[in-house]
Amino acid sequence: MKTDPLLAAIDGYYTEKVKSHGPTPFGVDWNGVAGQELRFEQLLDVIAPGAEGFSINDYGCGYGALLEPLSRRHREFSYTGYDLSEAMIDEARRRYAAASRASFTTEVSDLLPADFTVASGIFNVKLDVALDRWARHVHEIIAQMVRLSKCGIAFNALTGHADADRRRADLHYADPAELLDHCLSKYSRDVELRHNYELYEFTILVWLDRRPPASPKRGGTADE
Repeated sequence: MKTDPLLAAIDGYYTEKVKSHGPTPFGVDWNGVAGQELRFEQLLDVIAPGAEGFSINDYGCGYGALLEPLSRRHREFSYTGYDLSEAMIDEARRRYAAASRASFTTEVSDLLPADFTVASGIFNVKLDVALDRWARHVHEIIAQMVRLSKCGIAFNALTGHADADRRRADLHYADPAELLDHCLSKYSRDVELRHNYELYEFTILVWLDRRPPASPKRGGTADE
């Protein structure tokens, strides 16, 4: 049971979504497959093409859909998906039961330091949380992602430059320049902001160490 009211509200929101729509993009509050795939492609560019033997945390993994584009790009890796929602994790475990090198958890304390940590969509649904509290939450999660990562992190957020008539009151529209400056000043000078793809959002990639990751002790292929 989540004791933080902010986390409990997010958990409840996404649990209801996946119960209503199942393990689909709609179940994680996206509009469709194409947008979800495009988001994943942006995030996974934090990993060098051809890299193998790395570990990755999927922070806010939903039903684990990132595993599929990740497996198309790379053959050998170790994946851990974390999500607040037990219903999401139950769907992920059923969907990827044969992926023995992939694991899923609802406990953030289960996450071990990995080469990379990525997060898709977790900063968007603020519900009725005050803007200043949500901004602190975003910064706290980015800091946690950095602590969990050796080589790099990547995350996305809805853009504050979205058209006013397309915005929802329960969603958070972040300032891309503020988050870029935040990452540059606190974590790395090796940062990329992507605001040029066909969605009302942006992606930030932060490299902490460009050296090829060492093969993790828990490594292997996703479907061994």
